[in-house]
Amino acid sequence: MTLTSVLLPTTVVGSYPVVKGSGLFARMDPLKHAVEVAVADQIGAGIDIISAGQVRGDMIRAFTSHLPGIRGSSVVGKVQPAARPITLADTKYALSRHPKVKGILTGPSTLAHGLSIETPFYRNKDELVLDIAQALAVEANYLQDAGVALIQVDEPIFSTGAANLAVGREAVNAIAGVLRTPVCLHVCGNLGDVIDDVLKINVAVFDFEFANNPQNLEVLSEKDLRGRMIGYGCVDSADPGIESIETIKKRIEAGIDVFSPETMLVDPDCGLRMQSHDAALEKLKNMVAAAGEVRAEYTG
Repeated sequence: MTLTSVLLPTTVVGSYPVVKGSGLFARMDPLKHAVEVAVADQIGAGIDIISAGQVRGDMIRAFTSHLPGIRGSSVVGKVQPAARPITLADTKYALSRHPKVKGILTGPSTLAHGLSIETPFYRNKDELVLDIAQALAVEANYLQDAGVALIQVDEPIFSTGAANLAVGREAVNAIAGVLRTPVCLHVCGNLGDVIDDVLKINVAVFDFEFANNPQNLEVLSEKDLRGRMIGYGCVDSADPGIESIETIKKRIEAGIDVFSPETMLVDPDCGLRMQSHDAALEKLKNMVAAAGEVRAEYTG
């Protein structure tokens, strides 16, 4: 699978700091400026596969607030697909500015575990997860039709032990199975206890954190990815400090010792939303510079 013509392409995991606008247009859409800044920053930093920034609320409410059957944080009836696309407008804006864009969905298991069931329609979270997957598959198709290069499903819940991974696998497979566009599964945290279950999921790319969880590199070194690509988190998104180009370069080189550079995407561990705008931008710039230096050594 070739996502770009570049070795070690750079991308982002998701959320970016919110930079709100002002004036009349900002009153009409307070977060439009934040989308524009996120997209412009990624392009300016030199990111190869950008996102729309995921600036419209937290990763749970950004989706659940649009799904029939959910009211607030409660499931009150059968969950249905949204009446209209949720992330499409911002994604189309990103596509109007850059040829390679990643569409991003919060995963079914993570969404379900952020909700309480207050209806007899669902006996448990496992049943809910599968209906949410069907709703998200509709959104994923909108993104595919718009022309995204990659669709990422975020399942941070997978590393916590709280989710039923067999059901989670079925749910992610239900989304990926209806798409032609490659699907990336993002799981942050320590993978030691869950990696075998996660690698059973039928996606084209696995995205994991290695900067804040370097032990994940040892965990993955013993596993066969069976030709799938790896999103290689090499910037610590939880650390407000801005890593040097040299530090990030060493992390990328450590990854190359385990994975072939042809199979690697270079990105931060997770979204950068909790960092300051300046720190997030500098982290991306240094990441791109580090990837460029490593790339030059392999292609020069």
